[in-house]
Amino acid sequence: MRAITRLLATTAAVVTLALPGVAAADAGETPPAAFQGTTMTTAATTATATPLIPRQALFGNPTRAQGRISPDGQWLSWTAPHNGVMNVWIAPASDPSAAKVITNATSRPIPQHFWAPDSRSILYVQDKAGDENFLLYKIDVATGAETTLTPFTNTRVEIIGGSYAIKDKLLIGLNNRDPQWHDVHLLDLATGKLTLVLENNAYASFMADDSLTLRMAFRQNAAGGTDYFRVTNNTVDAAPFESTAMEDSLTTAPAGYTHDGTVLYWLDSRGRNTAALFAQDTASGTKTLLAEDARADLGDTLRNPATGTVEAYAVNYLVNQWVAMDPAVKASLDWLDSQLDGSFGINARTDDDATWIVWNDPITAPTSVYIYDRKASTLTPFYVSRPELAGMPLQKMHPVEITSRDGLTLPSYLTLPAGSDPDGTGIPAKPVPLVLLVHGGPWARDGYGFNREHQMLANRGYAVLAVNFRGSAGFGKDFLNAGNKQWGLAMHDDLIDAVKWAVGKGITSADKVAIMGGSYGGYATLAGLTFTPDTFACGVDIVGPSNLETLLATIPPYWAPLVKLFHERMGDPGTPEGLALLKAASPLYKADRIKKPLLIAQGANDPRVKQAESDQIVSAMKAAGIPVTYVLYPDEGHGFARPENNIAFYALAENFLASCLGGRAEPVGDALKPSTAQIIEGAAYVKGLDTASGK
Repeated sequence: MRAITRLLATTAAVVTLALPGVAAADAGETPPAAFQGTTMTTAATTATATPLIPRQALFGNPTRAQGRISPDGQWLSWTAPHNGVMNVWIAPASDPSAAKVITNATSRPIPQHFWAPDSRSILYVQDKAGDENFLLYKIDVATGAETTLTPFTNTRVEIIGGSYAIKDKLLIGLNNRDPQWHDVHLLDLATGKLTLVLENNAYASFMADDSLTLRMAFRQNAAGGTDYFRVTNNTVDAAPFESTAMEDSLTTAPAGYTHDGTVLYWLDSRGRNTAALFAQDTASGTKTLLAEDARADLGDTLRNPATGTVEAYAVNYLVNQWVAMDPAVKASLDWLDSQLDGSFGINARTDDDATWIVWNDPITAPTSVYIYDRKASTLTPFYVSRPELAGMPLQKMHPVEITSRDGLTLPSYLTLPAGSDPDGTGIPAKPVPLVLLVHGGPWARDGYGFNREHQMLANRGYAVLAVNFRGSAGFGKDFLNAGNKQWGLAMHDDLIDAVKWAVGKGITSADKVAIMGGSYGGYATLAGLTFTPDTFACGVDIVGPSNLETLLATIPPYWAPLVKLFHERMGDPGTPEGLALLKAASPLYKADRIKKPLLIAQGANDPRVKQAESDQIVSAMKAAGIPVTYVLYPDEGHGFARPENNIAFYALAENFLASCLGGRAEPVGDALKPSTAQIIEGAAYVKGLDTASGK
């Protein structure tokens, strides 16, 4: 049931800003000299003989995604296009060719689906135009009837608990009474009846055991850490039984109970640096260390479907590695490793654990998904996610370690253009333009694996460097806490140090580096062009905050119970020193220092980084007479879900980058026509945009 309870669960870890030629002039507008692109010979010559990967192949709908198997093993499910939109399909496991679509989403792709524990229905969530108010829906497999299980407005559902033993019910959280607090309800999947279990006016989240009994409530404490309270007979104890300080708040969390409720697992960094796996006896409170790694926090676990016992865990430093604790699971993982190239993982397991749905990411080929029969030791192809990428020039991702100016190791990932590294050393024969691609969060991380942005940018002739700067998650609490109150300071220094590393290694030249990212990565882009205006040739900001004070003043209401996390890690606007820190780190107040090209993309319905964050820096740049290109998507939120909008955005981005870095680009053409993109400012600064069909 862990796959169910992870869906839309509120924990500190998910409260982040994390995600997804010469410019033409018209109407008498000629870009100033600083905004006119030049051509870097190495970019063009490196990629000349390499086929151009179409944007559609990378950012359009996949052929299939989200492969699942029902708990009873009788049905397969996945998402695939139906009338151009990703919908849920099912087929009998005994006859996968007898597939049928069972949902009818007409505009936004279904972001997540999962099987009800009784295998009688498919459940899925959907929001409206990116507002992140996810509602829960049910499709009856036998009849095809659809039911809205949470028929409320301005409400976001959380899945608190599912059960191996009680298959017709779920525990869910709903904030329809008060947008800040999720009340706990028992949902009867057969009838749709909701029964209030606990009215919540104080706690950020809850945890239940396999009997769907509430066992724990979480609440942020005054220090910015987390207090954990036992729940008995749906009443929360007055005093916590466990607590963390702020320094452990993002690296310590309970990881669920065994089905009999006798063991509570923890991923815990208290008294150590990296989060280790512990088992706590719920009767005595005694904890036993099960596994640890000095390089990285332990992450995902594999749990026995019938008992909830941890059977394997993942260590993800530079690459993700599974370590088995159960002999039978070890045999299965070892066999899969012998059969598959690259990374692999498990999407779903049947209740009897006889069948797994396994994904395989070879990096330089499209991801494949298989049906794994453990007893027979067979892998049956389920689907290839993007078969059109087969045979295309996909490039390797190189894990690298970069040393910051103060001695921190920054785990990073480098992708190079095809043909630029004939010796396979991870260093191009000649410098090529580089895009510094900054992840969101910031309390998240970049990882090893197929990445659409890396592949598109490398295909256009650029090196792509993704850096886990201080404050990134997964590398121990010391590394994460080194980013506290360092927005625009040491966190930004790490990015600058990575650029200097790339220049020093001969990967790129100092005048041919762009910065690009979404969410916190968008903020880093704005910081790069304002705090260090001479470092980057241009920048691409996707839903990035420009003013940290207004960002914190407009967080979603359901984040309010965890606001201390932001104050302790960014700056407290309620104190003079905190407010000064936030203002000093806000690119808005330095917008007049921008002198390099900037592309800004924003979703109008973003609940995390409001449209005003982009509007205000665009207004400041206009007031200072600084050109900017600004594209707004009225039907999107924090990132772009609709493939039409993704394709339109990357059409703008690659042609914008070609203008300032000299790489190649698929022409804009009609890419904007099926999208909702609105070019608010600066069409003249993206090659081909002012003459493109559509907007």
